[in-house]
Amino acid sequence: MLGIAVGTGNIWRFPRIAATNGGEEGAGAFLIAWIVFLFVWSIPLIIAEYALGRKGRMGVIGTFARVAGEKFSWMGAFVGFVATAIMFYYAVVAGWCVFYFVEMLTNPLPLTNEASTNVWESFQAGGTPVYFHAFAMVLGGWAVWRGVDSIERVNKVLIPTLLLIVIAALVRTITLDGASDGLAFLFTPQWELLAQPELWLEALTQNAWDTGAGWGLILTYGAYMQSRHGVVKNAFITGIGNNTVSLLAAMIIFGTVFATLGDQMSQGEILSLMQTSGPAGTGLTFIWMPQLFADMPLGNLFAILFFLGLSFAALSSLISMIELATRTFVDAGINRRSAIGMVCGLGFVLGLPSAFNLNVLANQDFVWGVGLLLSGAFVAFAVIRYGVRKFRADAIVQARGDVDPGRGWDTLVGAIVPIQAVILLGWWLYQSAAVYAPDTWYDPFQPYSVMTCLLQWGLVLVVFVALNRRLTRRTLGFRRT
Repeated sequence: MLGIAVGTGNIWRFPRIAATNGGEEGAGAFLIAWIVFLFVWSIPLIIAEYALGRKGRMGVIGTFARVAGEKFSWMGAFVGFVATAIMFYYAVVAGWCVFYFVEMLTNPLPLTNEASTNVWESFQAGGTPVYFHAFAMVLGGWAVWRGVDSIERVNKVLIPTLLLIVIAALVRTITLDGASDGLAFLFTPQWELLAQPELWLEALTQNAWDTGAGWGLILTYGAYMQSRHGVVKNAFITGIGNNTVSLLAAMIIFGTVFATLGDQMSQGEILSLMQTSGPAGTGLTFIWMPQLFADMPLGNLFAILFFLGLSFAALSSLISMIELATRTFVDAGINRRSAIGMVCGLGFVLGLPSAFNLNVLANQDFVWGVGLLLSGAFVAFAVIRYGVRKFRADAIVQARGDVDPGRGWDTLVGAIVPIQAVILLGWWLYQSAAVYAPDTWYDPFQPYSVMTCLLQWGLVLVVFVALNRRLTRRTLGFRRT
């Protein structure tokens, strides 16, 4: 399960989101909001998803139809689509990881920021990302074809290996001159930033993004979960273990950047550079990590191991996204091999725009990252429809030795999670339209506008609501026969 959570969301996405939401004094305010949402959003939803999967023994559509009622199959379809839409561009990022593994294996490490930036820009300028995107989809499809048991065996080796490499990189980072300035900046809160709705929105979506909460991925894997395995304990291990890796990765990136540029630039200039390493900072990990390894003993070996580990972490998360979409088609009566071929083929084609254009990738990351708010609210709604207390008794408090989450979990899932989704989304919509972007919020072609989210979410929701009866019939009808 940690293979779902630990991936590029921790090492690629989290440091750049922390950087882009930091102020002149520090990024600590973002960390505060991010940690708050781990306990009031992500872990409660992870508990719900584990239990929903184990109870329903189906994919997202079938589980929603069974637990929330057949009128709400469209909600399960939307949850599944959000994860699948993320899969389209996530496979592109997984391809970047594989490329950098090959680059570290075959070429000398870049010794300067200019050399490292040139590697990144040369890679993005050609059609090479498309080939590695295809390679990632093929590898992910092959792993899903082999089955869940093989995924678990591989992850038991790869995830601990990645963690050891990250710890080694962190140890080296904190010994660099100037790294302490980067760490101080990361953990220093600029309190007035907590009044900005974008920071809270980004903190929540990042927590959902890198833990997997509300994606339907944990629900899908939960369908294979044994009844003796504790839902609550596994949820805390998944959430806290994942966020620990994210924090370690951010410490490495911030420490490295400040140590490398601290004697050349001011703090504000360094932060600006971190925020502009590709659209929305997408190149941050790939530009700065090679420079860290170039400055440490056995750096080339560590660089190879790091990007190998990162590649497998990315692939383990990609596998779960392919499995989610595949399981949905299988529940509808489609042969598993055919379903895998369909998912991987569509994933490659619909990921091409992100492979060709970083601005498209940044837009999709924004739209469907924020879309996880709706997905999480829908997961909570399914539990509420069933009855929160009844669901806890029927689906959670089963495994011997597990912990009863109690009435606190009932309140979180039954009230706090939906309220967070409504208030935060409403607050962001109003502030964006009235304060932050009054002249562009209605333009769907602006990559970070309100309208680009509303249009894309709306199109998907209209289609699934219209097809609700057919989705239910195909899924539950096939299972009944």
